[in-house]
Amino acid sequence: MSFYLYLLLGFLGGIPAGMGMGGGTVTIPLLVLVGGVEQKIAQCANLFAFLPMSLGALKTHADNGLLCTEGVGWIIAPALILSAIGAWIAGVLPADFLRAGFGVFLIVLGIVGGYGALKND
Repeated sequence: MSFYLYLLLGFLGGIPAGMGMGGGTVTIPLLVLVGGVEQKIAQCANLFAFLPMSLGALKTHADNGLLCTEGVGWIIAPALILSAIGAWIAGVLPADFLRAGFGVFLIVLGIVGGYGALKND
């Protein structure tokens, strides 16, 4: 039964990820709240799933001529270094702190998104 549950959760998280809406904001809460997965494991699974999805997105954008490679070198090095630092920090922080921090992030994201939607109307 758990295989089908996780398959469904992956499907539900993959839809917004495929649309470029940040699948992690859906996948991580689904895994934690519905799947009963520990916060660190959910975040790790989301990051691991990002690798093949990003390669698919990169190919699609390249096929459609939508890649702008100017200045990409200035982005890659800091992104790799800061990703490694962030992964190390997440590894040493308690799961409760990560869960609370992610919850605050989602609340702020909702407020900013709601404000932006109201401002455009």
